[in-house]
Amino acid sequence: MRYDRQMILPEIGEEGQKKLLNTKVLIIGVGGLGSPIALYLAGAGVGCIGLVDDDVVSISNLQRQVLYSEKELGKPKAACAAERLSALNSEIKVQPYSTRLTEDNAFDIIGEYDMVVDGCDNFATRYLINDICIQQGKPYIYGAICGFEGQVSVFNFGDRKKSYRDLYPDEEEMKRMPPPPKGVMGITPAVVGSIEATEVLKVIGGFGDVLAGELWTIDLRTLQSNKFSL
Repeated sequence: MRYDRQMILPEIGEEGQKKLLNTKVLIIGVGGLGSPIALYLAGAGVGCIGLVDDDVVSISNLQRQVLYSEKELGKPKAACAAERLSALNSEIKVQPYSTRLTEDNAFDIIGEYDMVVDGCDNFATRYLINDICIQQGKPYIYGAICGFEGQVSVFNFGDRKKSYRDLYPDEEEMKRMPPPPKGVMGITPAVVGSIEATEVLKVIGGFGDVLAGELWTIDLRTLQSNKFSL
């Protein structure tokens, strides 16, 4: 009965639910974006979810990082998130990695999963994820936010395969850029992370129009959204 409401949908059904339960998804970063991604994938019944994050819970996180509570301040996010997801769905496996994704560990960690979802907040990690996913032939579900704005794409998937380097070709220039402003509405990652989770389910289930070769953007101040071909 846990998955009854989504199995009613013809796009999911019993076969689609089996696909979800047999898929391993890695989430890099379990903060503002990672919170809704992880919660909805766990609720949907993705069979194995990996969580990579080397940070600890702080009071300033709680405005948008809804996986956590005040009781967990100072504790590792990956471990706290794993406990929360297991409490939501005890039928799935959740694997925390309380570490930063680096050139030393990325190949091995990503190698354990079928696809990677972006919940991180820096260019260097995104280029690393992108390049490893290309090497291993795995989809990379990308998302980014700033203030009231966000964007989502799916790289290395489908007939029109594009990569993060097609969106931002000059890695050195991007790395030299100052960090983007930290101001953000808590709802922004909720919306963008939910779209990322939707793309994961579409990739797994093989339904709908996946954002492969396209970039979806939204501005929550106006609710203006667009799709661009890469």
